[in-house]
Amino acid sequence: MAKYQLLLPKMGESVAEATVIKWLKKPGDYIKADDAVMEIATDKVDSEVPSPVAGKLVEQRFKEDEVAQVGSVIAIIETDEPEQEETPASPAPAQPEAAPQPIVQEPVAAATAEPQDIPGTEQLEQRPQVAADVPTPTPSEFRSESRFYSPLVKHIALQENIDIKELDSIPGTGAEGRLTKDDILRYVRSRTASPAQTQPEASGSEYVKPAVSASGADEIIEMDRMRRLIAEHMVMSKQTSPHVTSFVEADVTALVQWREKIKNSFEKREGEKITFTPIFIEAVVKAIKDYPLVNVSVNGTQIIKKAAINISMATALPSGNLIVPVIKKAEELNLLGITKAVNSLANKARTGKLQPDDVKDGTFTITNVGTFGNVMGTPIINQPQVAILAVGAIKKKPAVIETPQGDVIAIRHMMFLSLSYDHRVVDGALGGSFLSRIAHYLENWDTNRTI
Repeated sequence: MAKYQLLLPKMGESVAEATVIKWLKKPGDYIKADDAVMEIATDKVDSEVPSPVAGKLVEQRFKEDEVAQVGSVIAIIETDEPEQEETPASPAPAQPEAAPQPIVQEPVAAATAEPQDIPGTEQLEQRPQVAADVPTPTPSEFRSESRFYSPLVKHIALQENIDIKELDSIPGTGAEGRLTKDDILRYVRSRTASPAQTQPEASGSEYVKPAVSASGADEIIEMDRMRRLIAEHMVMSKQTSPHVTSFVEADVTALVQWREKIKNSFEKREGEKITFTPIFIEAVVKAIKDYPLVNVSVNGTQIIKKAAINISMATALPSGNLIVPVIKKAEELNLLGITKAVNSLANKARTGKLQPDDVKDGTFTITNVGTFGNVMGTPIINQPQVAILAVGAIKKKPAVIETPQGDVIAIRHMMFLSLSYDHRVVDGALGGSFLSRIAHYLENWDTNRTI
């Protein structure tokens, strides 16, 4: 019997670790090739780890809720292959014993592999080089009875004058609420961006978060990992971008009638439904081609104009959380291609099959608040994008129609569109014109169009 070492696979360029959510197989279970062994979660997506070989699971190297590094051995599987010398899948060459190194030799910003993922870290990157003889925090300075802090987190806290009381108050996204380097860097950025919350007020008292009390009859629900990440991302977005929201109302009667006419034949021919979402996405792509400065990101004082139009679509999960899969290079797809991409990503999201690449590199987001019966919304920008469109429910209502014989009132299919945008780079003229152009494409739908 040979023993196979199952490694945690690489899950994207910026993903270095994953949290073990659930073991799907237990020691002693027989595993077929390509069977899922465990569920893992990264800061981008939840996914399963399959076994490339068949055999019996003999050892689990990580417990549930523990964090594993990419490339580490997560399980041992006993196969039917002849016994061979057991060696790691990718043995590292022997290295001479190195002399002890100081805890930190690089600038604090180097603690994160992808500074652009954390708005504001460009300020940290400009800090002077940390000398090797910088004193590290002593045990008395950072002794906590409730949390473990890594040497790197302690060093960042020391450099930023964060004491143990303040450190204990920072929410952590690591296993069991552990504070990661990204958590503390985001906190430093938000503290720098919001001095009004950390400086004494005119009355001489410091800002204090409102106290929250709970009676014995109240139920306390701990946020799950994804909800904590969503909460953090939303707060960061509001701190990063000055939000402005514009609204238009569109008459989509022709569009509704066209879809009603072709939906049955489309489903019979293609084996899947056509919803309004791909139609909205197509209109957005056309409008972005007309106003490309909406398809940008901001890096300090630089505006990065994106070459591709990658549409993120907010999708509700059965758990109630949201995830945002991305249709890559939507400008190269026709309506049929967009429809198939939308249906495929939505199905993968509902069944937990999304991969890290499915949720990265979006340049513009659409969220359909009409799915829940809402007529409009004021969505929060999905950083590092600069705009997000909310589409409301389509409702029948009386509307004024201009005709050669005069104005008449008729029952029409109407909907609201709302665009939230980053006022640092998208002014009202650009945001308003872009939103009106989307409405124009939806209102002037060709009822004779084929798909």
